[in-house]
Amino acid sequence: MKVDLNADVGESYGRYTLGLDEELIPLISSANIACGFHAGDPVVLEKTVGICEKAGTAIGAHPGFPDLQGFGRRNMNLSPKEVKAMMLYQIGAVDAFLHKNGGKLQHVKPHGALYNMAAKEESLAKAICEAVLEYDKSLIILAQSSGALYKEAVKLGLPVRAEVFMDRAYEEDGSLVARSKEGAMITDENLAIERVLSMILKGKVQAISGKEIPIQADSVCVHGDGEKALLFVKKLRTALTENGVEIRKLCE
Repeated sequence: MKVDLNADVGESYGRYTLGLDEELIPLISSANIACGFHAGDPVVLEKTVGICEKAGTAIGAHPGFPDLQGFGRRNMNLSPKEVKAMMLYQIGAVDAFLHKNGGKLQHVKPHGALYNMAAKEESLAKAICEAVLEYDKSLIILAQSSGALYKEAVKLGLPVRAEVFMDRAYEEDGSLVARSKEGAMITDENLAIERVLSMILKGKVQAISGKEIPIQADSVCVHGDGEKALLFVKKLRTALTENGVEIRKLCE
């Protein structure tokens, strides 16, 4: 079996550092790089692309709402036209730093509130997919298999992979439990690994209600800003190897 291992990176800003990107990036197969709207800046973006290129880690754009103070985790009421333009703008920002060294962007994964809203709102999902389609139809979209974004990508013929989260709890409909709810974050690394192995090997996960639900896992995400991100990734890599699961990039 094969699975991609991804993390959100490049989320520092100016003199403020967030995450352990230099240690984390070599341990993952795909990186979602912040594009400057919810986090990151041009210098951080350039540096993060360089770290990924040196490590051989595939690069994806991680566009979010223009909300630095809220880290892109607050819902915004934007029109599909605004969202589409916002997506193109941010994808292009990451791609510019890849272009100078002849690199190739692998995927696009919306961030935070944009990701969660696109899983439920068809108009938003369509705007995101149309932006990717117009920019480069070979780019892979990373989304939850139960959500509108995944379904819209399939409908438009875009390559899409199903993402699961190592450190997040699920509702019965397959959506993520809101961070404001108790139990939304999985902080015990052993429990997190047990859940990931169930998602990959059995295609099932226990929802926060206790009910077991079906789930598709092509890629596993660990949030790079998490307190235990590095520990989670190291232990997960070991567990995957021990269970005969090979870590491969989305494009592989």
